[in-house]
Amino acid sequence: MIAIIRIKGMVNINEDVENTLSRLRLRRKYACNLVDMNNKEINGMVKKIRNFVAYGEIDKPTLVELIKKRAQSLDKTKKIDPEKISEILLKEKKFDNTGIKPFFRLHPPRGGINSKDHFPIGVLGDNKEKINDLIRRML
Repeated sequence: MIAIIRIKGMVNINEDVENTLSRLRLRRKYACNLVDMNNKEINGMVKKIRNFVAYGEIDKPTLVELIKKRAQSLDKTKKIDPEKISEILLKEKKFDNTGIKPFFRLHPPRGGINSKDHFPIGVLGDNKEKINDLIRRML
């Protein structure tokens, strides 16, 4: 499972890129979504928007923490069980049976980021396992 976080804002963005970000539910700055990279269409979308987002493989402890702190329930009266939802997400790779919204709104990262450059220097593009550190700083 891949976590994608929108880093750049909405000003002066190409219409195709904006549509792709919208389809991936990354409509705001610092919005996060979880997708399955085995899908060919998703791979093409991520390749198109790699200059505007940070993405990488999310591990289970970070996923549980993300769900516990930032998940929003579709039914406000029900409690969220982060362990159960993370198991469903890792197994099915879809938000259909989870009962939470299919995106997460994060805070700007503590300590700041270099949002102009790609991964080894900045955060844009494929962050591999370092995405977990970025997500923890944004919770």
